[in-house]
Amino acid sequence: MPYLLNLIYLLLIIVMLPWLLWQAVRKGKYREGYAAKFLGLVPRRASRKTCLWLHAVSVGEVNLLAPLLKLIAQERPDWECVISTTTATGMALAKKKYPRQTVFYCPLDFSWAVSAAMRRIRPDVLVLAELELWPNLIRAARQSGARVAVINGRLSEHSFHGYRRIRPLVARLLRQLDVVAAQDEAYAERFRLLGTWPERVCVTGSMKYDGAQTDRANPTTRRLAELAGFTAADIVLLAGSTQEPEEAMALDAFRKLSPQWPRLRLVLVPRHPDRFDAVAKLLDASGIPWQRRTALDGEAASGIRVLLVDVVGELGAWWGTAQIAFVGGSLGSRGGQNMIEPAAYGAAVSFGPNTWNFRDIVAMMLAHEAAVVVGNGAQFTAFLRRCLEQPDYVATLGERAKMLVLSQLGATQRTFQILDTLVQCRFIT
Repeated sequence: MPYLLNLIYLLLIIVMLPWLLWQAVRKGKYREGYAAKFLGLVPRRASRKTCLWLHAVSVGEVNLLAPLLKLIAQERPDWECVISTTTATGMALAKKKYPRQTVFYCPLDFSWAVSAAMRRIRPDVLVLAELELWPNLIRAARQSGARVAVINGRLSEHSFHGYRRIRPLVARLLRQLDVVAAQDEAYAERFRLLGTWPERVCVTGSMKYDGAQTDRANPTTRRLAELAGFTAADIVLLAGSTQEPEEAMALDAFRKLSPQWPRLRLVLVPRHPDRFDAVAKLLDASGIPWQRRTALDGEAASGIRVLLVDVVGELGAWWGTAQIAFVGGSLGSRGGQNMIEPAAYGAAVSFGPNTWNFRDIVAMMLAHEAAVVVGNGAQFTAFLRRCLEQPDYVATLGERAKMLVLSQLGATQRTFQILDTLVQCRFIT
């Protein structure tokens, strides 16, 4: 089986090679980490401490680990945690966010690469954030004696139906997991239906709630607000984790309403760094004065109405500057981005209709009237106009969102307890 998978992976790489080369040349992707990815030459761990290898695919999963790592440091300071990621943006953020941890690119799922990485890291537990089911990686972990856990587990309806078509193969893989800590009962049941041992599936809630900052006066947000030149009189609209054409939609609404509301400010935070320049060209064409975030270091902005945040890893703090929020990736095919962060700050949250990646969170927010769905530019402009005309509406919407987040806390503690149990070898394998 490992050799068959190796052959399949090699064939896929050959087929995708022209696209991969184009991405490397035009967008700067896939240019680093080859030794770790193809040969498993990750950093060699020297200590004999209990080790957790936490795998976080990209930026969202990297951020997700923050409250868990903090709790582990408090409760089990003798543990050593190492972090792997898949994307360049995830790597950059992980190195910046967790300077005390060893951070490396996760090897591709070739049997020789994952086996080499296991020998170098020697983990006691392999922790997979949300859902990263790579057969050779999981098999190598089990063969090395490590336990395997999925935390903050999620399995969308779309993925579930896809996996059901190959259920016998998926079931063999899922039964190698020692525990699946799912975000909610719906996800948990999907894991069970696909063949995970029922006694190894539990519901912990979503750790994304625990990682959300609720204090607008936190030092990072205050510093960013000062850099941007925001004052208490300003009304900040932030469109974050955006993709095309969401920046254009936010800019169009701003253009229409800013003459009537001169204190309105717009902050744009594209989801992917390779779109920073495209959004900059859009702003240039608008004729509206604007500034890049990278031009603000060292001196505060003055009189700038529009700001483009062209750095990675700051969005969480920028949400704290906004009274009105649009969460991107929700008008196209991406399936939405994390709307918990602006909700936790008490912003008036909006997003598009395509949010299946956060179906449970969206359902909860809408049930509590803590967010608004906008289907197009006209609806977004109408939402923004209402927010500007009715400050009480903004305050009420934001308060509902913040109280909802506060009511969902605790998943990180439950997840830690599960990992602690795994380390103590209390789960039956």
